[in-house]
Parts: sequence; C-alpha cells; structure tokens
Amino acid sequence: MSDDTHFMRLALALGRRGLGTTWPNPSVGAVVVEPATGRILGTGATALGGRPHGEPLALAAAGEAARGATLYVTLEPCSHHGRTPPCTDAILASGIARVVSAIEDPDPRVAGRGHAMLRAGGVTVETGLLGDEAARDHVGHITRVTRGRPALHLKLARTRDGFCASAGPDRLRITGPVADGAVHLWRAHADAILIGIGTARSDDPSLTVRLPGLAARSPLRIVLDTHLRLSPASVLARTARDTPTLVLTTRSAPAHARRALEALGVEVAPVPADAAGGIDLPAALAHLGERGLTRLCSEGGPRLAEALARADLIEACTLVTGPVELGSAGGLPALGPVLAEALTGERFREAERLRLGPDEAVTYERNRT
Repeated sequence: MSDDTHFMRLALALGRRGLGTTWPNPSVGAVVVEPATGRILGTGATALGGRPHGEPLALAAAGEAARGATLYVTLEPCSHHGRTPPCTDAILASGIARVVSAIEDPDPRVAGRGHAMLRAGGVTVETGLLGDEAARDHVGHITRVTRGRPALHLKLARTRDGFCASAGPDRLRITGPVADGAVHLWRAHADAILIGIGTARSDDPSLTVRLPGLAARSPLRIVLDTHLRLSPASVLARTARDTPTLVLTTRSAPAHARRALEALGVEVAPVPADAAGGIDLPAALAHLGERGLTRLCSEGGPRLAEALARADLIEACTLVTGPVELGSAGGLPALGPVLAEALTGERFREAERLRLGPDEAVTYERNRT
C-alpha cells in the first residue's frame, strides 16, 4: 500500500464517523501530512450539522506546519460561498502544496471548479485515489445533488426459505442479536428511517439507536401514511418530542387526525398523491431531498419495498437471512417479483457479504457505470 493510499484510507475512515450527522452536507474526511516524513500534522471531519467542513478543521489542527504539506480529502473541496467560506480559500491561504482528492463533487456549484481554483493557485491536485470507496461513502450527497432525493438503502430480514413473516398472527423473530446490533449501527449512520403505516401499526416500533454511546445518533423517523392512521398512542407519536417523527401524508387526510398528532410533537407534511390516491413515492423522496436529507434507510415491509423497487428509488439493498425456516407452513414472501428481478439483473451488483452470528447479510448496490 502506498503512503497516498494509507492516508486516503484514514481520511475515508474519519469521514465515515460523521455519516448521518452532517446533512444536508456530506461528511468529508481530511488529513494533512508532512510529505518528507509522513508525519500527520492535522485531521478533520465535517462537524455536526455540516459545519465547519473537514478541510478547514484539519488545516486549523496543522497550523503553520501546513505550509508545503499534502492534504488528503475524500471529496473535492467546495469553491462557493455558502454559510461558510469556500474550502479552496482556506487551502490556498494555508500554503498547502499538494491536494489528493478522491472524487470530484457533482454538486453544480462545485463540479470541478474547486480543483481548478487550487491548480490556478499553484497547488498540485491529483484526483481519483480510492474513488469508488469515496463514491460509496458519499452516495447520499451524490444522489441528492444529481437526482434530487436522498439515497435510499432498503433493509429486509427473511427466513432461510425467503419469508419475512409467518402466516399466523404471531410476530416472527428472524435474526439474532449480532444482526440486531448491526441494524442499530446502520441506523446511526442514516439521516432518517422510513417505514409505511402498515409496519407502524403492526410492529409499533421505536426506530431508535439502542447501542451504548450512540443513543444520541437516533435519526429522524418517517412514516408514509396516506390517511393518517398512525395512532396518537403509538411509540412513534408518544416519543416525538424526544426523537423527531415526520409523517408524510396526502392533502385528503383527516384534519382532526393531523391535529392530534401535531399536538404530540409529530410533524405532518402533505405530499402529492399518485393516480390511485396513495402517496406518490418519487414526490415523497423529492420532498425529503428538498429538506436536505441525503441518507435514507427503509425498514418497512415487503409491500413498501416492492413499491420502491417499482419506482426505481433504491440505491442499495441489504438482505439479512436468518437460519429459521417456515417450511410448508409458508408465510409472507420477503421479496416481490420486481425487487427480486432488480437484484438479480443488471441494475444491481453484490457489494458486500457479512456473517452476523448465525445470520448472513448481503448488500446489493446500484450499478453506476
């Protein structure tokens, strides 16, 4: 492994720590290194809420030692004036001699201009190192600025023979504690969790992060609820003042139901309806993109999963398969025909396979080439 690769991997690791906490901005990792000795002079990652950015934090940590040094950064430095000055200005002022940038930022406000400004200022700029890994980490930002919606990561649990629920009324436990812990870690790296009203009513979930030290990382909870059937007595409604809850509905939803939920601190937002009168999923995700959300984790059931697949709104899908089998008793299939075909076709590729105790998690990601 080259020194450049080593330091870029460190920058990527720093950026990953902030996933789920920096929206609407990407979580960028940055490392300042003295080229002659390989000594790390400063590190930084985008702060809570998206500001300050990772680059100025790393430069501030390096101080005057940054002059003549190399900066490794996981995304092209911004070149526009927003709520903070451009990162390119800070880099040029610091005297950095070389920038190694993983990928170009597709945000139209940047889109190569950051690299160009640095080169014009006399900085050597190299791009593309570990670009695939960086694009994976920044998929939320990339999807939002190119498609106007957050990157949706679908999570589904299924039995070994492909079911997500039994035929009877009893709730089926499919996965073990190791997989459950992984789910909570995935939640901590999401901006928001999405479910449908069916899951909200049948499971009455809390959708919080329940891992030691990460409870404060519980993301926004979102329910798709066409007719506002979410009960004010539900966990999601009763805890809305502690962990924000957003219900997306249609304009035809009952006003009294909206008032009851809002009185508990639930935010209710109408979005366009589709031809059948239900929530228009592309419009709903566009609404979330307008709010600044970049990373959306769907933990709904197979009906919502199939609808998302039909609308081509899935960027990644993780299937967690447990050792349980229902056999001839059967149950509710975890995968509908559209989703099953998508995952085995050309749109997706297998990206990761993990063993989680007795369970196996396989992640499929959208092909971008």
